[in-house]
Amino acid sequence: MTGKIQSKIQGTVGELIGRFLEACDVQSTFGVISIHNMPILDAIGERGKIRFIPSRGEAGAANMADAYARVTGNLGVVFTSTGTAAGNAAGAMVEALTAGSPLLHITGQIEVEHLDKNRGYIHEAPAQLDMLKSVSKAAFRIGRPEEAFAIMREAVRVAQSAPTGPVSIEIPIDVQQALVDIPQDLSPVAVTAHPISPEDVKRVAQNVIASKRPMIWLGGGTRHASVAATRLADMGIAIVSSTNGRAVVAEDHPMTLGAFNASAFAETLYNSLDMMIVVGSRLRSNETWTYKITLPENMTVVDCDPTADKRCYPNKDFVCGDAGLFLEALADEVEGKLAIDPTLAVDIQATKEKSVAALKDALGPYGDMVDRLQDVMPENTVWVRDVTISNSMWGNRMLRISGPRDGVHALGGGIGQGLPMGVGAAVAATERGDKTIALTGDGGLCLCMGEFACAAEENVDMTLLIMNDNGYGVIRNIQDVQYGSRKHYSNIKIPDYGDVAKSLGISYVKIRKMTDFGAAMAGAIDHKGFSIVEVDMVAIGPFKKAFAGPPVRT
Repeated sequence: MTGKIQSKIQGTVGELIGRFLEACDVQSTFGVISIHNMPILDAIGERGKIRFIPSRGEAGAANMADAYARVTGNLGVVFTSTGTAAGNAAGAMVEALTAGSPLLHITGQIEVEHLDKNRGYIHEAPAQLDMLKSVSKAAFRIGRPEEAFAIMREAVRVAQSAPTGPVSIEIPIDVQQALVDIPQDLSPVAVTAHPISPEDVKRVAQNVIASKRPMIWLGGGTRHASVAATRLADMGIAIVSSTNGRAVVAEDHPMTLGAFNASAFAETLYNSLDMMIVVGSRLRSNETWTYKITLPENMTVVDCDPTADKRCYPNKDFVCGDAGLFLEALADEVEGKLAIDPTLAVDIQATKEKSVAALKDALGPYGDMVDRLQDVMPENTVWVRDVTISNSMWGNRMLRISGPRDGVHALGGGIGQGLPMGVGAAVAATERGDKTIALTGDGGLCLCMGEFACAAEENVDMTLLIMNDNGYGVIRNIQDVQYGSRKHYSNIKIPDYGDVAKSLGISYVKIRKMTDFGAAMAGAIDHKGFSIVEVDMVAIGPFKKAFAGPPVRT
């Protein structure tokens, strides 16, 4: 014998999964421990290399993992039990699917002996895999111990391959407990970008070179493409972003409109353009007046999803491939060859100034609030927003963020996700040394109050800003506009959040005058750990302009 034979490592499938997640560079995971996922979580706890954050509900856990994935750009991981517990996570999985978050949902399943027999076995959910497929990019079942590693690798590859999205895996409890040989090499499959055709780039470049007033619309699919996108902006090409593509180009860059993408001011600017390239964006309904805002006829769409061609607008050209590769190649092709209309930069700044002024006026007594928050917010703060009036009016566009992974919001439109998303974002932000601020309304908080306990126990470094108008404010506004001011079911009982904070030992302050806002936020941000600032909107008064749902063409 010329060498030593390397002995095999043997352990449970649960341990294999834990080791594999370590190889995927997963630092933190989220979930609710249960009898049907305990073999995995016990192995993770014993190894002590991955942090597990115990949420108080599966929906919150999936929201946390989703936000963690958005901020890190890496895999978010959530563990749930089977049956009802897996169902509890479904809504948050839809949100992750809407956002394109690379999320891995690992859920249990009953013993193989009883699987798919509809016996009413405890925690059984008939057709659970079908349910998971409906709310995931893909869903897998590990039916035998020896196939666990291959399926886990494929699930992670699918989740991280563009267009990214959540992937579910269900694993029977006896499979989790079974012994297997653990490979020495547990590395995940390398994910490669969708290639770009040079001919496609040259064709689009010729169109750009011939244009005098071109604009690029940047979506969430461009968050890895800041360098190339900024090169194009520096050349004088105008930029606008979706709310999911914010700060791909710095929001104070003179050539960007930021996320002020759906207003009469923006439409006037669009009407003056001779070309638009939409890159990595779905042109979502609430950012295009339900696809009624006028965009240039000379439109090119660039997306790694071939079904994006003519999906929302009748684009004249389509390029299928990676957004980053496309923008980099385009910048190389057009550099030094452009003759941009010098008034385009002037018009961008004028449009932005008009948008900001109109928005500040609409805020009424809260008109200076964003400036005060901007003044005390540290650089690289992660800005998380629930679906609430304040976010729809100013949070989605007016408060500047530093980078493309510093903004997290509920794209799917469901309320009650802000607090758990804030927890997940704060865990990710802390790993890189940054603060998190989360914006929520009082009504939405009622959906996720259990996660106050999670945030307090983990003492996440986050300031929660509660805009409290004592009920479902946006619903009341819609009722005023569309239902004769009949306030059915919108004036709900709201908890005393000060008492909730006190019961859990959370730092808390309530303000009843906007003059106190800046100091209150500065103090909360300086606090290391979880803190709450509640704004009493009943005492201060309503916004000058009532927000009654997503903007539409009138």
